[in-house]
Amino acid sequence: MIKIVFLDAISMGDVSLEEIAAQGEFVCYQSSTAEQARERVRDAHVACLNKVIVDKAFLDAAPNLKLICEAGTGINNIDVKLCEERGVLVRNVAAYSTDSVAQTAWMHILNLAGRAFHYQEFVTSGAYSRNPVHVDFAHPFTELAGKTLGIIGMGAIGQKVAAIGRAFGMEVIYYSTSGTSHCKDYPSVSLDEMLSRADVISIHAPYNERTAGLLGYEEFRKMKRTAFLVNTGRGGIAVEEDLARALDDGLIAGAGLDVYVKEPLPLSSPLMNLKQPEKLHFTPHIAWYSLEARARLAHEMAENIRTSGISV
Repeated sequence: MIKIVFLDAISMGDVSLEEIAAQGEFVCYQSSTAEQARERVRDAHVACLNKVIVDKAFLDAAPNLKLICEAGTGINNIDVKLCEERGVLVRNVAAYSTDSVAQTAWMHILNLAGRAFHYQEFVTSGAYSRNPVHVDFAHPFTELAGKTLGIIGMGAIGQKVAAIGRAFGMEVIYYSTSGTSHCKDYPSVSLDEMLSRADVISIHAPYNERTAGLLGYEEFRKMKRTAFLVNTGRGGIAVEEDLARALDDGLIAGAGLDVYVKEPLPLSSPLMNLKQPEKLHFTPHIAWYSLEARARLAHEMAENIRTSGISV
């Protein structure tokens, strides 16, 4: 029987792993240090993991390993080339979180444009009750209809975000980080053109040599002072120190972030110490984490094991 071990299932939360367990003899750990992972994978044929590093030491400790199932899309934690040399299959799960991430991106956009958190505080603080008029005239919100949505990375998630933007009556443009401009539904523009035109920029690109530090202080200087930036892609695409400085200097109106260079976000981060903290909205890397997305992820991981063709 195939022996399956899940080394860091804590990332799956309370979603059922029964379908994965049904594929063989299953052992599940909530988390594993590097040393524990090497011990726990020793007799396994399949290793399921999310953040555990798969390197030479890991593979040396797993002579029976035939398949690695990444609990997600990104496989930066896995030495894929070495796995190929060892004859170990690597399978990830693509597109399971498209709807979840797109919804989170739009939650940020709508909160920023609609001043949701300000109005919540205005009412709950009692300021509204004490207000002489029936509305908060001092803080009007912004309509998205007629505005320009710029998307960095027009893959499946970017296209979903774009379609929602179009439904709001926004003009959609995008910047292709790969240079291929494969999506013909919307105009592909240069980064400089996007920065100067967009009222909202939403990042949906992978982190690689083309996107690392893509948006720094000079890029923020090219944006409209009324513009918003949303990043549910990868930390490090927007330089965190420069974003904090740009918000403090009034170069852009606000930002919504779900991803960070270091996670969890350190309390010492400049993002946590803005002069006007209300300009920056945070979520703790949860864009992929809807109940439905995690259920799809578990199902597709089970399918990856079932269809891998491995035998023992």
